[in-house]
Amino acid sequence: MLAERIGVSTKTVQRMEQGHAGIALQHLARALQVFGELDRLGRLMDTAEDSIGLMLADEKLPQRARPPKLEKGAGAL
Repeated sequence: MLAERIGVSTKTVQRMEQGHAGIALQHLARALQVFGELDRLGRLMDTAEDSIGLMLADEKLPQRARPPKLEKGAGAL
């Protein structure tokens, strides 16, 4: 019934349920509208509320290439 209401095949709905990344955003939006949850799409796309996305972005930040410089006189004895 969902496939009919959002205008897609049942295979597309199955792929949505399985979490396939290739699903068109318009299909997801239509499904959310059918369930009365369209406002979730806005929250989903709000990067400030995406804790997993923020964590993954932090992991991709460049790491320091060189060790910090030692201060004069702070070497080995």
